[in-house]
Amino acid sequence: MKKTKFWLPAAFILCAVILNITGRACRPFTDFYVTYIFPIWGAAYGKVTGLVPFSVGEWMLYLAVVMLFVLVLGGAVYVISRKKLPDKWKCIYRKYSLFVYWIFGIVCVIMTLNCFLLYQSSPINERYQIGAGQKREYGISEIALVRDYVVEQANALSVTFDRDEKGYLIYTSPLKEEAKAQMRKLGEKFDVLSGDYPDPKGLAMSGFYSQQYIMGYYFPFSMEANYNRQMYLTNIPVTMCHELSHLKGFIREDEANFIGYLACVDSDDSLFRYSGYLSVLGYLDRDFFRAVGEDSEVYLAHPLISDLVMEDKKFLTQETWEKVEEKAVLKTETVKQAADAFLDTTLTLNGVEDGRISYSRVVDLLLQYYDGILY
Repeated sequence: MKKTKFWLPAAFILCAVILNITGRACRPFTDFYVTYIFPIWGAAYGKVTGLVPFSVGEWMLYLAVVMLFVLVLGGAVYVISRKKLPDKWKCIYRKYSLFVYWIFGIVCVIMTLNCFLLYQSSPINERYQIGAGQKREYGISEIALVRDYVVEQANALSVTFDRDEKGYLIYTSPLKEEAKAQMRKLGEKFDVLSGDYPDPKGLAMSGFYSQQYIMGYYFPFSMEANYNRQMYLTNIPVTMCHELSHLKGFIREDEANFIGYLACVDSDDSLFRYSGYLSVLGYLDRDFFRAVGEDSEVYLAHPLISDLVMEDKKFLTQETWEKVEEKAVLKTETVKQAADAFLDTTLTLNGVEDGRISYSRVVDLLLQYYDGILY
């Protein structure tokens, strides 16, 4: 019985290792998994956690931190005071260590199935026809056309909203149902996106995630799409759609950005369309500015981003930032640096060599999507 208790978690870990190696070595295997198995497994898993009104994954994460702290602290006491500790306490610590070992083995398998394997699947533009369906090199003229189109759409929408005395958008319609509806609608183009979706869930400790400049979070071990409740309103629709796309197996951030954009700009709701355009505006404008180089006259000859749009692109309002800083335990700069390092490491280990920069690859997908539409 004791051997079984020890070796079964080891078997879980070994299974996770084998799956990861297989996924990296055999793309057809991961494509088959993402297309036919993950949608069934993920939907069933997500339905269970979706019954809970709060983010299960968020609290699982905090619990994991506490469990690890107890394990390390208990281990230090066990080593230092082993001879003085009563046998009862030694037995309790051994059982607790075994329990954590079991949890670790199970988490390794779940993370592999719900996250790591997904990174090894074929990119979206190889699985589906996007735009004209042909990959080719795009230059400054194509970047300019897409960038100008998005700028013009955002500028036009920015003046259509009701605003309060501070200039902040006023919006009262429910967001979650529209986000799910738009994702289901997009399933007509990308069949993997069809089917049911659980409600996106607001993060309880959004202030801490704001310090990391995180808009949303996909928890693989609970199959939940989470969003930062403290963000400025314009960020929420596209973030919901972005995180919901992860639940359907689109784990790469550039692809989730692309899907979030498409889901939003196809909506009848003006806030969703505005949110979609704002979400890619920075990436497009930056790439266009780099393409132009030092020739400011060329840049200024194109439609400029209005002051109202620039104001609406904020992450948090000034009042919210002040509340976040007031309640913060650690400095925002410290939290941000640690979060960036963790994210870069995670993405790199999963084969995304350019780390956080991969988010901006949404521009490549947009250029391909608008091929045959704008040029």
